[in-house]
Amino acid sequence: MFARALTSARRATLAVRAKHTLPDLDYPYNALEPVISSQIMKLHHTKHHATYVAGLNAAEEKLKAAQLSNDVQAQVAIQPLLRFHGGGHVNHTIFWKNLIGESQGGGQLHDSALKNAIDKQFGGKDKLSSHMNNMAAGIQGSGWAWLTLNQKGELDVITTANQDMAASVGHVPLLGIDAWEHAFYLDYMNVKMDYFKNIWRVVNWKDVARRYDEGVAQQAK
Repeated sequence: MFARALTSARRATLAVRAKHTLPDLDYPYNALEPVISSQIMKLHHTKHHATYVAGLNAAEEKLKAAQLSNDVQAQVAIQPLLRFHGGGHVNHTIFWKNLIGESQGGGQLHDSALKNAIDKQFGGKDKLSSHMNNMAAGIQGSGWAWLTLNQKGELDVITTANQDMAASVGHVPLLGIDAWEHAFYLDYMNVKMDYFKNIWRVVNWKDVARRYDEGVAQQAK
């Protein structure tokens, strides 16, 4: 009877799982111009990110059905879709928050614990951006370049393939640069290094600093 009650409770929990939704941006689509055009921003947000949200919801529905039927094989088979669409949703949600227009403070890194850490570990923001740009340019195919807080409590620069999350390798994501062609091709064509160089003009360092402070505080617990 107890086992049956647990199964019933599990079924009820699965049945009420909320749907993921496309988050609103904190700024209009033209806010990042001329670094990123309104055309790319609108397509990137309403088409590409929306596709990841829809794919994640569909994958979770399939997972729920497999769990309810105790189909372990189906549960395992759905994991790549969850990883891809879930990562796409998470990564883009961070990406939008990491950006802000130049007139609203984009590109400005003020005195903070994050700035001190960047100066200490990389020798300044310019050296960090150069290093991260080179890492992004070295991605084969599609992926992301990340400034992260690693498990040692240090800043790190890593790349992830496709839509893999920085968290999947135990890092706290602070700043992500989308290296998929859909993020830049209409504006920069095949000269992606120009995109990597220019995107630093619209980095929302206040958001990055907040993520750093929260990550350090979490690790200290």
